[in-house]
Amino acid sequence: MKNTPFTNKHIALGAKMASFAGYNMPISYTGINDEHAAVRKNAGVFDVSHMGEFILKGEMALDLIQRVTSNDAAKLKNGQAQYSCLPNEDGGIVDDLLVYCIEKNKVYMLVVNASNIEKDWNWIVKHNTNKVEMHNISDKTCLLAIQGPNATKILQPLTEMDILNLKYYTFTKGTFAGVENVLVSATGYTGAGGVEIYFEEKDEAADKIWDAIFAAGGPQGLKPIGLGARDTLRLEMGFCLYGNDIDDTTSPMEAGLGWITKFTKEFTSKEIFARQKTEGVTRKLVGFEMIEKGIPRHGYEIKDYSGETIGVVTSGTQSPSLGKAIGMGYVRTAFAAIDTDIYIKVRDKLLQAKVAKIPFS
Repeated sequence: MKNTPFTNKHIALGAKMASFAGYNMPISYTGINDEHAAVRKNAGVFDVSHMGEFILKGEMALDLIQRVTSNDAAKLKNGQAQYSCLPNEDGGIVDDLLVYCIEKNKVYMLVVNASNIEKDWNWIVKHNTNKVEMHNISDKTCLLAIQGPNATKILQPLTEMDILNLKYYTFTKGTFAGVENVLVSATGYTGAGGVEIYFEEKDEAADKIWDAIFAAGGPQGLKPIGLGARDTLRLEMGFCLYGNDIDDTTSPMEAGLGWITKFTKEFTSKEIFARQKTEGVTRKLVGFEMIEKGIPRHGYEIKDYSGETIGVVTSGTQSPSLGKAIGMGYVRTAFAAIDTDIYIKVRDKLLQAKVAKIPFS
């Protein structure tokens, strides 16, 4: 297993560790429910340094990004970020990612999922016919997500950058906790507000930033948060997890990601998605909440009243904030309307659920 620059910090704090995407990562410290509540009500720190980062440079960098991603990166100005996906040639998704515009038309950063770093790199290289300069900076880049309603208030004294007023999906660069060239981005995977900070690990930058954050935030209740609560937080918001809710076989149109699929440019699988937009899809990703007691899990079958299989659960949990079991899954389009009764097969029982709006409430 690979370690992040913060692995020893997690172990010293008594984190429950496990392998995730080939990395030794903290799953929880004081318990998922406690950590989940800390982020929703105050603030928490996630080590997500296992994520991948690629730099694309040159006059044709934007052209390459436009051809391999579904969203329209040409709209991005300096200091703006965008959620997008890399479609494959069969109408599926290679990965979902963030696109950062460092210098318009010249320098971009792509942030990809940890388990897909090599796959994504090879996919983009395959399409790099114009020899765009590419750098995989994943191994030397640290990424901390400080999330929650009080996150920016806690962090502001550590920098002269105005992060309190950073607009959603924008970013700034500057000195943070005495470390130069730190990128602070108003993004995250929790729906609770906050920022993500990227920086190169050199001259003990990881220790300096981690220690400064907790020196400032510890007295205000800031907590370290594991990947367990990251999953429950994202699921309450209805955010897709690659490998569960989206993968090489799922279309953005099926997954409710039509909003990041722009037909004003040429890109991989454009014709397939355009046809799906016109003709409709046979299945859709929906959120649902359990009516009867039981927790849905990835891979459980979704049935109709007669017991016929109509879909499959992709994510599920007991929601710490809402006190009820929730999930997401693909169902036949006829069963995708809000409040439609569906049934989840849990062991040998069919438990009633209903299609619900996401974010869940």
